[in-house]
Amino acid sequence: MRPPPFIETKRLLLRPPVSEDAQLVFSAYAQDPEVTKYLIWLPHKDIQETQRFIADCISAWEHSERFPYVITLREGRELVGMIELRLDGVTAEFGYVLSRLHWGKGLMTEALEVLVDWANSQPDIHRLWGRCDVDNVASARVMEKVGLLCEGVMRRQTIHPLLSSEPRDSYCYSLVK
Repeated sequence: MRPPPFIETKRLLLRPPVSEDAQLVFSAYAQDPEVTKYLIWLPHKDIQETQRFIADCISAWEHSERFPYVITLREGRELVGMIELRLDGVTAEFGYVLSRLHWGKGLMTEALEVLVDWANSQPDIHRLWGRCDVDNVASARVMEKVGLLCEGVMRRQTIHPLLSSEPRDSYCYSLVK
């Protein structure tokens, strides 16, 4: 099973990353400590780190291991973030990141909704899910807006290196059929 490589919404285009995206990703959010605060990786210190990340994303698509999408605005094609779909048996998991400049505009909700709709339409997928740090109110709200329900707290589940070297609690959100 493989999701479509190009997905359009009212305001967005989701597409596989290309090597030329590295500078845009670095500039848009990868080096921003506020954006990466709740992520599992530290802000990128240089463009080479982002280039390696993009190369890994390209390889993941080529080998159908996972499906990271670059999120661009349809109008102007500005890169605003990324969203990833990971398929594993009967489950589809996702993760996402959005440039701080574009927070609060409903863009991530729009991107996640289209991926949730696609995954939910696949007969072999029975569980869609994602997680976020318990303090990441904005991310929790995105998942709620697309119809995922909070299953509870996964205690000491994820290390967010900008916040702590200790595992932190995460909310688990899902949609099951």
